[in-house]
Amino acid sequence: MRLILRFGGIAILVAAIVILAVLPFATSFVEQWSRRDVELRSRLVFSTARDQVVELLAHNDSAQVEKLFERIATDERVLAIGYCEGQQLRFQTKNMPSFFSCAQAAQSDGESSFTIREQGGNTLISAFPLNVNGRAGHLVVLHDMSFVERRGTQARSSILLALAGVALGAAALVATIALLIMRRWVASIRQAMENARTGTPTPSVDEDLPAIGKEIHDVLQELDATRRTIEAAHTDWNPETLRATLSNELSGSEVIVVSNREPYIHNRTEDGIVLQIPASGLVAALEPVTRACGGTWIAHGSGTADRESVDAYDRVAVPPDNPSYTLRRVWLTEEEQEGYYYGAANEGLWPLCHIAFVRPAFRESDWRMYRAVNEKFAEAVVAEAKREDPVILVQDYHFALLPRMIRERLPRATIVTFWHIPWPNAETFGICPWREEIVDGLLGSSILGFHTQAHCNHFLDAVDTYVESRIDRERDSVTYGGEETLIRPYPISIEWPPTALAGQKSIEECRHAVRQRLGLPPDMRIGVGIERFDYTKGIIDRMQVIDNLFTEYPEWKGRFVFVQVAAPTRSKLASYRQLQEEAEALARDINTRHGTEGYEPIKLLIRHHGPDQVFELFRAADICVVSSLHDGMNLVAKEFVAARDDESGVLILSAFAGASRELSEALIVNPYNAHAMGEAFNRALTMPPEEQRERMRLMRDQVRERNVYRWAGQMLLAASRLRKRLRIRRLIAAGRRRASANA
Repeated sequence: MRLILRFGGIAILVAAIVILAVLPFATSFVEQWSRRDVELRSRLVFSTARDQVVELLAHNDSAQVEKLFERIATDERVLAIGYCEGQQLRFQTKNMPSFFSCAQAAQSDGESSFTIREQGGNTLISAFPLNVNGRAGHLVVLHDMSFVERRGTQARSSILLALAGVALGAAALVATIALLIMRRWVASIRQAMENARTGTPTPSVDEDLPAIGKEIHDVLQELDATRRTIEAAHTDWNPETLRATLSNELSGSEVIVVSNREPYIHNRTEDGIVLQIPASGLVAALEPVTRACGGTWIAHGSGTADRESVDAYDRVAVPPDNPSYTLRRVWLTEEEQEGYYYGAANEGLWPLCHIAFVRPAFRESDWRMYRAVNEKFAEAVVAEAKREDPVILVQDYHFALLPRMIRERLPRATIVTFWHIPWPNAETFGICPWREEIVDGLLGSSILGFHTQAHCNHFLDAVDTYVESRIDRERDSVTYGGEETLIRPYPISIEWPPTALAGQKSIEECRHAVRQRLGLPPDMRIGVGIERFDYTKGIIDRMQVIDNLFTEYPEWKGRFVFVQVAAPTRSKLASYRQLQEEAEALARDINTRHGTEGYEPIKLLIRHHGPDQVFELFRAADICVVSSLHDGMNLVAKEFVAARDDESGVLILSAFAGASRELSEALIVNPYNAHAMGEAFNRALTMPPEEQRERMRLMRDQVRERNVYRWAGQMLLAASRLRKRLRIRRLIAAGRRRASANA
């Protein structure tokens, strides 16, 4: 119905334009025709009265001249008649207007006509030359032209009514034709949907509209296949499932991953070039996914030997032992790294998004560099894209502006952005000087993912507060600039089973190896904490809890050691350097006060540990502590659970880490409450093996089912469904255009 009204409206609009264009010409025609008619009448009057006027003027019979003029002036169209001799008006009728002057008639020696507009009306003056007794003069006839305006108004009204009737008739005809076409088109779509629902094959046809119905039928079948894939793979997500899903749902699609951190780093050492896998939750989550789906990973090349390890196009095939995807490195200058990474990202956005009571630093120079680096990565994406509609996975807070930049260059791309850190509430986010630009950049995404629904809600509140948009709370979507962005929670996870678990020894062998390496007796209980040196991880608070534990439960002295692994990170930033120095000083103080000769309660290991070493520590530990002050998810908690195939060990988990929403069987703690955390330590160390197994079994089931392949699969399937919906919309739009053309 809307389309029919549109067709009818267009027909009426066209008719209105025609009427507006025709009316001025019609009015002009009426005026010209009326003027010619009056001029003809004046000439007829002159021809009829000329001889009589000449004779009366020759005899200077003024009385008869005036009678003759008055008789002629009785014509309703004639306003007045007069005779000019030179520039003197000798004879005139009583209605001769005061504005008339013989000087106007004397300007021409021959016959002439001109119009004078006075007192709101037009008067046509026709002057005819006469020669009386050798004296030149002019007989002038004046006509009132007001009737011309009345005649023009009548003509315009008649033409307007006639054209309006034609326009309405044309609009009705066009609407009727459009209705017939639309009914046929809608019937085709309905039949296609019914065939898709019942599984009936769609017959092949040559006509355009049924062909569109067949295409929509095919797309609906693909959407139904997506649903069946999700149901079939619901409980067993693995690399094969993910590859099969991508093959079915995104067949022929190009997948590009963009992150700041690269999955493999080449560094130059005294022993030559060594390959390092960085300690990054993002890398741990995405690397197995990228191996499963292939494609290209674009990242900053930060290794000292990275340039030596790429080809002429800055690409290297990874993993080295079994290449399955391409790593494309982007080079940043020292100035770019300082402004974009250390400045805007980690002194600005990182503390802004984490409630760790560290004040963000906002510098305009950093933001300019952040924007420039995002532009550089956008250009790299375009250079690597082999299709106009790739699937692009943009990762984390380093690239808040990148989705919009990609959208401007590749408008048909499906952009899935995942924000790996928390999103603050709208009031907190409001202190950011670049809040509108950040929101605009992220809304360039097709799908924007966060770890939890709470983070999604915070983002929607920020959009509602700071930009003009339309928010659909039921669908969790934002329509901005005519484009829709879906906002979804996708809790990130780890691969299952973890690759690092494959080469591990038994639990007892791991315990023996760790105790021997750290110089611990066989009966020593072990707690572990493994993370980067970051103020959001609560390392200082955790050490203070251990101090409190030994004060309130002194029986654990000499029987419990806490191994804190902390990889140095962002050491150029003062807050991170101070954290490391404070942690080292606190560990020395606690070891001095609670340790003895040969016994250190805290083993602080400040260096990078590879995945195999980390899993060995997990398997050797009695408890694992994740006491983040604020964390998007924290994969260390899930890695510990995955490492414990013996179903023993206790996880102490911060309530402010996203993982606490899924691993509710852990001991959930408030990291700011030292006393309560000390109680949790004591409870974990005294927990019966049966309770440990029950809790660990439930958590392992959770991590197994909700692994990283499911996380990636959900996002990619959402991208697939979105692409198919857009394809249906394009088909419908194409059908409408064809219907319009046929009409």
